[in-house]
Amino acid sequence: MKRGFYTIMAAQFFSSLADNALFVVAVELLRGTGAGEWQQAALVPMFALFYVVLAPFVGAFADAMPKGRVMFISNAIKVLGCLLMLWGTHPLLAYSLVGLGAAAYSPAKYGILTELLPPSQLVRANGWIEGLTISSIILGVLLGGQLVGPAIAPYLLGLGVPGAGSAAKAAIAVLVLVYAAAALFNLGIPRTKAPLMPFWHNTHQNGTGLAGLLQDFWRCNRSLWSDKLGQISLSATTLFWGVSGNLRYIVLAWAAVALGYNTTQASALVGVVALGTAAGAVLAAIRMRLQYATRAIPVGIAMGLLVLAMNFIHQLWVAVPFLIMLGALGGYLVVPMNALLQHRGHCLMGAGRSIAVQNFNEQIAILSLGVLYSLASLLGLTAYGAITACGLLVAICMWLIGRWYVYNCRNFGGEMRKLLTIARSDKHE
Repeated sequence: MKRGFYTIMAAQFFSSLADNALFVVAVELLRGTGAGEWQQAALVPMFALFYVVLAPFVGAFADAMPKGRVMFISNAIKVLGCLLMLWGTHPLLAYSLVGLGAAAYSPAKYGILTELLPPSQLVRANGWIEGLTISSIILGVLLGGQLVGPAIAPYLLGLGVPGAGSAAKAAIAVLVLVYAAAALFNLGIPRTKAPLMPFWHNTHQNGTGLAGLLQDFWRCNRSLWSDKLGQISLSATTLFWGVSGNLRYIVLAWAAVALGYNTTQASALVGVVALGTAAGAVLAAIRMRLQYATRAIPVGIAMGLLVLAMNFIHQLWVAVPFLIMLGALGGYLVVPMNALLQHRGHCLMGAGRSIAVQNFNEQIAILSLGVLYSLASLLGLTAYGAITACGLLVAICMWLIGRWYVYNCRNFGGEMRKLLTIARSDKHE
């Protein structure tokens, strides 16, 4: 791997660490103010909101300037969101601003991989990035839980940080520093040789200005969904992130009713899931090749069926290995699918634009499922009901995606073989 790859990994680690710690802290902040269960569940779709709204723009933004600078600006936006939460803005609104920063960050984070590395290294690079990201999730949720827990919170409150009148707000002040560390690493990310594309890029006579940018985005979206391999990997990653994005909160709710855990204790179980995902991601990076990425589809079906078993677990000694196994299946599925999707997107359009299209679809799934879960919670849906719905959704949809792939192979065999041959080679290095 090139040296710049490790700087990207360090920047991603600290940014993701703060993102995941902030989620746990925001849940505790809402619980401390007596907010209803639906408001806590609404944190997930509020974070996804700007991913969807700004999808036509963040990809072009990432392609218009060096991606290290884009990542620095994005972390600055996250810091602003934390400060607003610290100074009394409603947590849902402030958290949505942090989501804006994350929406701008993601196309640059993944887009630079396709600029820096050849296709033959994308699965490996994704394995390392996903493994590191998931490690930061583990440490992030643990950090968030501990910052608001009885061991550390009194010490933080004793520092007398302005505006930090509760354990949750004192924790937010600490997370501002973590985002600042990520921003420092962003400044060290190298400039690649990939040409910059003007923000108001005119492609295929789409016109100029806002209308041209929107038309360009929808053209890219249609292009990726029309690609016989892109549509399979995009549907799989959209489903995975849509469900797993909300499962993060569902695990917190499930731990409360099944094990009687508080926020600090339950956050450790979210970390356990992430630990398994990291293991699955590393295993996929070692064993899976880009041209064989679709062989992971049955793993997704198994993962959905396994989720249903959570309804019958009430002991910690059973829950821990089970959640590790569940996470491992998810990691083994998403790494090759992400790599395949990035490769097809890079071949069809700019790296930043392809990641923005991916984020748009995945975050629509997170947003839609999050809104449905929030409304269902308001109407009395239990954590057990949510787990059942998630498991059935994953198993059925992954089976349908598998049938879709078989259909493409039967009816577009020549095109599929050509695309897989390109994925096997370093033709686009």
